[in-house]
Amino acid sequence: MAIDTAAKSCPFTLAVCAEMVFRELPVTERIRRIDALGFQVEIWDWTRHDIAALARTGATFSSMTGYIRGTLADDAGAAELLHTARESIPVARELGIPRLNLHGTGLDSKGLPVQPAGEVSGAMWLKARDTLSRLAELGEREGVTFVLENLNTAVDHPGVPFARAADCLALVAAVNAPSLKLMLDLYHAQIGEGNLISLLRQALPHIGEIQVADVPGRCEPGSGEINYPAIARALYDMGYRGQIGMEAFASGDDELALQRFRDAFSLAL
Repeated sequence: MAIDTAAKSCPFTLAVCAEMVFRELPVTERIRRIDALGFQVEIWDWTRHDIAALARTGATFSSMTGYIRGTLADDAGAAELLHTARESIPVARELGIPRLNLHGTGLDSKGLPVQPAGEVSGAMWLKARDTLSRLAELGEREGVTFVLENLNTAVDHPGVPFARAADCLALVAAVNAPSLKLMLDLYHAQIGEGNLISLLRQALPHIGEIQVADVPGRCEPGSGEINYPAIARALYDMGYRGQIGMEAFASGDDELALQRFRDAFSLAL
């Protein structure tokens, strides 16, 4: 059997979610470890962190949750979403964060929707598009990009409206603004939809970032069923050179998990 000895390099910008690795450490130490290993850093709810302390780590931050409360598809929830998105922008500016993450509705501490939806009506679709259009205008004025993330409803986030990648892509494409993009999470898409490479081709013009974890278990690439090296090659061949964030737990040693992530997205060029 031939052994592949070609040198490999990573053509993508890699980031790691500090909420999910090195969890025995304080968050600032997690961030320093991730940064020292050569990755950018992602965080979730900024209100839980000492922002000045995070800034002092000197790390490069990639994304964070871009709102505190609110929903896309009703008047009161949309107003709250826009209000708390405005509150998030100065924090993003202090940390140098370019992408602010959104969901179909606000999530509680367990990832469950604060306002679940059994069915999504036509009126809700129209309201969600209007809310996202207003967020895109806000992002354009403030120099940030809002990214709408798909979620799975079968395992982690039951009851979230506009959860599927196809739903998020349809909304982002309908707004069609440079300051509103898709946060395409392949872990969630594998559970909810599958056919990942075809999905990537369809979504490519609207992708702001790709997030990854393996299935089952939501651990690092290489721990489950998704062929991430094949996805990496397909992305490269499509011309994608953007951000890929590991939003995953470590299946064992944290540093090894980050190395497996880097290896999965390194190619012989």
